[in-house]
Amino acid sequence: MSHHDTTAEASAAIGAALYALATRAARRLPRDMSLTSAATLATLDRTGPRRITDLAAVEGVTQPAMTTLVRVMEESGLVERRSDPSDKRVTLVCLTEAGASYVRTRRQAGVHAFERLIGELTGDEVEALVAALPALKHLAELESQDREGSRR
Repeated sequence: MSHHDTTAEASAAIGAALYALATRAARRLPRDMSLTSAATLATLDRTGPRRITDLAAVEGVTQPAMTTLVRVMEESGLVERRSDPSDKRVTLVCLTEAGASYVRTRRQAGVHAFERLIGELTGDEVEALVAALPALKHLAELESQDREGSRR
């Protein structure tokens, strides 16, 4: 078997394991709001205020759907609309303190869920995950760059 075949097999196996883990993690999230709403709040937390059209593109929904989503989140006190200081004709969607708190709480719940699972691993398995941390962090950076790049 060639090096290329071995690398391709390893990539496929790792991809399958990460996908299964992410899918299961998403299923465990609280169902107090849609995944698109939660993703939109996380985007605003990560990137700062955005136009509705930008949010729609990033989250992969139509502009009218994002407008409706923002209205619901605004009524819930999670986001607010503000004028863009550089162009008063533009409205930006911003996280409120309640929205930022929601994102932090949801993220921390996810971290705790994984901490509990990691607590069930053997010492060698934990060491393997620690050794893989730099690669996993880099993978997350690449995915984030790819996601932002594909929506421009």
